[in-house]
Amino acid sequence: MATSTSRIITHPNGQTTHIFDDDFVDPWIEHETIVIQHGFARHGAFWYHWVPILAQKYRVIRRDARGHGQSSYPEPGGDYEYSVNTIIDEIIDTLDQLGLSKVHFLGESTSGIIGEILAAKHPQRLRSLIICSSPTYLPKEALSLFSFGFPSWPTACRQLGSRGWGQALSKVPGTVSVPDPRYIDWWIQQVGISTGEGLAGYAQFLSTLDSRRYLQQIRIPMLILAPARSAATKLEEQKWIQTQIPTAKLEVIDATGHEIYVEKPQDCQKAVMEFISQLGDTLK
Repeated sequence: MATSTSRIITHPNGQTTHIFDDDFVDPWIEHETIVIQHGFARHGAFWYHWVPILAQKYRVIRRDARGHGQSSYPEPGGDYEYSVNTIIDEIIDTLDQLGLSKVHFLGESTSGIIGEILAAKHPQRLRSLIICSSPTYLPKEALSLFSFGFPSWPTACRQLGSRGWGQALSKVPGTVSVPDPRYIDWWIQQVGISTGEGLAGYAQFLSTLDSRRYLQQIRIPMLILAPARSAATKLEEQKWIQTQIPTAKLEVIDATGHEIYVEKPQDCQKAVMEFISQLGDTLK
């Protein structure tokens, strides 16, 4: 039966994760699941336009990252261990609580970094990995850009607030890719759903995240959706990622900026659907 729901998952560490859960496949047809996790400052609702396409063939889980959207964030000074192992454990716990033994994982931007480490550490839980506009780490230049004149990126999030930080980013060429002012207003409003503190904690975590040493450990099928012109990751980096992973396929998306999933959704969706279909029946 067709379903479209959202729910909150509580993890053993007390943090909560919000998910959207959409499935419009004929109920008598066995089918696979795609988990989508957004990039920094965004949340699951940003991927609304992918649901009508993907959910005809797959169950689609859109997951709000820690401190984003309707997911919780740890209070400063608490005992939460903000590490890649904690974040990945929460993803695995999400799969467990949903009864999903194996999924396709689509990580956009910085969530692609997490996806690469997830694929290296828990290959048995993934049917494939798809990264979209994803760097392997954030260099000093990126951290400086995201700081907008403040001493650090987390400080900028706290001082500007989520909405103010989003407004500042929206003015940087090569970031928000759709020039329609109505989209930009909606984009900033949606970024404002998260809190400045929630984004600050995650920004601190991302500041040292680096997947480069994990790439050669990835053995599962992988698709790289590479932006031709992004302020966050150069095409050369995307091509280098492919050289490190024998199972990786590279698809260059000719768009003007970072958000290729918004600017060129049809091209991205076509590449994803063809990639997964070529894997064949992996349900068994």
